[in-house]
Amino acid sequence: MAKFQINILGCGSATPSARHMPSCQVIDFRDRLMMIDCGEGAQMQFRRMSLKFSRLSHIFISHLHGDHLFGLPGLLSTMALHDAVSRITIHILEEGVPLLRSWLDTFLRDSGLEVIYDPIVAGESRVLLDEKALTVECFPLYHRVPCTGFIFREKEKSRHLDGEMAAFLNLTPTQRVALKAGRSITHESGRIYTPEMLTTPPDPAVSYAYCSDTLADNRVADAIAGVDTVYHEATYDDSLRALAMQRGHSTALQAARIARRAGARQLILGHFSKRYESEDVLLEEARTVMDNVIIAREGMKIDLL
Repeated sequence: MAKFQINILGCGSATPSARHMPSCQVIDFRDRLMMIDCGEGAQMQFRRMSLKFSRLSHIFISHLHGDHLFGLPGLLSTMALHDAVSRITIHILEEGVPLLRSWLDTFLRDSGLEVIYDPIVAGESRVLLDEKALTVECFPLYHRVPCTGFIFREKEKSRHLDGEMAAFLNLTPTQRVALKAGRSITHESGRIYTPEMLTTPPDPAVSYAYCSDTLADNRVADAIAGVDTVYHEATYDDSLRALAMQRGHSTALQAARIARRAGARQLILGHFSKRYESEDVLLEEARTVMDNVIIAREGMKIDLL
């Protein structure tokens, strides 16, 4: 079972090409799937990576450019055709809701798939999803059109209980839960046991920030401060910085500086311009700023530790 894994379905910009598919990622969090952006061909990549439609519960769309959502009608139509799930929630900028609803009312009119819309107001920061072990937040990005990024945060984990000692002391289920939650207990003998006596510290919780199309802006770094892994668009190399600014994009060097300012341990680069036959120049550029940089590739699975 994947604990927290990033699946790269597409990492190109603008249109599909012979080398890359448009933007799409799938978060596998404890065998539950959540999609970020849904460029053309997403469902084919979904199948190629052996992901299961039945586990897909949420889709997060960063903005209303075609290379980030043209795959959505086809994906949902296929899911409805195969009765993969009965309900799915789509988190999308509010101006995209009527557009998407008009599409889906046509294509999914007679299906049993219930689509729930969670409209995001342009420029807002809020929690979109708050569950037992995970939260998902949105925050503003700075593109030519309204655009939002997403942060996936694993919640603090339980401490590790010494099972042999728990059995020896005949601890009740309630006492075990209390110790794992970091609370002291009173044993039947009258002795008080603290968490430090019978447990070890929990594994660190991990976090992931998805920064889709955006200018390199320190407000982005401040919004994602403290995350472990950052995906940041790197459409161009730094010799094309002026073009990046004109089109609302970032260079690889700028992306690395944002990740470093945010204190990230790992950077994933994507959204590559088709002008590059190899992204090595982008990788080399980013690694002048930080060492742990990954060039996204279709089919790549990245475990967050």
